[in-house]
Amino acid sequence: MSIDALVENLIRPEIRALQAYHVGNASGMIKLDAMENPFQWPEAMKAEWQTLLAGCALNRYPHPVAPEVVAGLREVMEVPEQYGILLGNGSDEIIQLLTMAVAKPGACVMAPEPGFVMYKMISTFVGTDYVGVPLKSDFSLDRDAMLAVIAEKNPALIFLAQPNNPTGNLWAEDDLVAIIEASNGLVVLDEAYLPFSSRNHLSWLDRFYNVVVMRTLSKVGLAGLRLGMLFGRSEWLNEIDKIRMPYNINVLTQASAAFALKHYNVLMEQCAVLRSERENMMNVLAGLGFETYPSEANFILARCPEKNARVIFDALKEKKILIKCLDGGHPLLSDCLRFTVGAPEENAQLFAALQDIL
Repeated sequence: MSIDALVENLIRPEIRALQAYHVGNASGMIKLDAMENPFQWPEAMKAEWQTLLAGCALNRYPHPVAPEVVAGLREVMEVPEQYGILLGNGSDEIIQLLTMAVAKPGACVMAPEPGFVMYKMISTFVGTDYVGVPLKSDFSLDRDAMLAVIAEKNPALIFLAQPNNPTGNLWAEDDLVAIIEASNGLVVLDEAYLPFSSRNHLSWLDRFYNVVVMRTLSKVGLAGLRLGMLFGRSEWLNEIDKIRMPYNINVLTQASAAFALKHYNVLMEQCAVLRSERENMMNVLAGLGFETYPSEANFILARCPEKNARVIFDALKEKKILIKCLDGGHPLLSDCLRFTVGAPEENAQLFAALQDIL
């Protein structure tokens, strides 16, 4: 049997049909494509952190539940003691654990689209059915369509991102409540962009027994650590923890995250700068002829003038500025680009480049 035939025989057809998640080469570029915090730490803080890392015992396995990190998260995010905290190697692992936990034969996962692509990809990885429900043309939730899917498919897991990636908006609370109350499954409120948002849903853990809240430290400046977290009732987290790999949060991540959480005010000050820069970017893009959409994240979705999203993307890349071209990814995102909000000097270079291109 040839290797091609062997691969075809052994690998599930839905996996062979997938495209791997593509991460572009950003070497030497102004990187405005991945919703990262562009700021480094102050030098004194960085030196203290490096001294801390020098004392890490790399010859030992990490603590299995990272208690210092959990305690720091509970303090800075004000997580009530009655709720548990489960850590993952980025939000991606949390999504994977949740999906694996409900992956009975015939189980269904549902999410609005366009949304975070890993909801669909991970559902495919673990063999669950996935239903993406299109948003309305203004990127609001189509409540009726989602309730119809709930009635027909009875999804075991529903992902609702607040704010949503790539649209950047928050959805109406009455729509969220209607979906949660109609669901017989677990509803995940994904708050990856919470530091840039005006809304916090942690109190909904008191209000709904079928809700958990997922967050990450990636967007506040710790993307390189890969640390995601899930907050919820012990009845949910105890079951999900059973399939979490032991030692999934390494020694260096635990030490770095615990340290960063003690200096969380520095990260929040950086996020405040990015919120201010977001408003400036919104105004500049609109002045250049883009149709911009309200954002409560650290990025802006913009529809290009004259249907030239790919032309603008390629021209910026030639100028060593990397953004995200969403045109072709979903019908609702036709002619759209996504701009991560960068540091003031990065944004200024972006604006100058766009003025030159347009």
